[in-house]
Amino acid sequence: MFEIIIIWDDEGHPEGNYWHVCVEGHGLTREEVEEVLRDDETEIEISRTTGRPTAFGWTRSGERIAVVFEEMSENPRIVYPISAYPVPPKRSKRRKHR
Repeated sequence: MFEIIIIWDDEGHPEGNYWHVCVEGHGLTREEVEEVLRDDETEIEISRTTGRPTAFGWTRSGERIAVVFEEMSENPRIVYPISAYPVPPKRSKRRKHR
């Protein structure tokens, strides 16, 4: 597990990240988002549309999710989740036959 500090806005703030991710979002919990952000098996990719880092990983319940976040600091590592949503399992790349 990564040593990481995850910043959440107050649960009562309707314009904050908690509200956007956990209330208006896709039925994900704060715990699920944090599981993926802290898991050393999580894959990080940079979004082609937003330029933000996105973590792809599995929750304990077996759901694969993507968590878009902003990195606030590297040392200590501090991140701010922006969005999270379920994604299908990653497909293996097929080789082209010649």
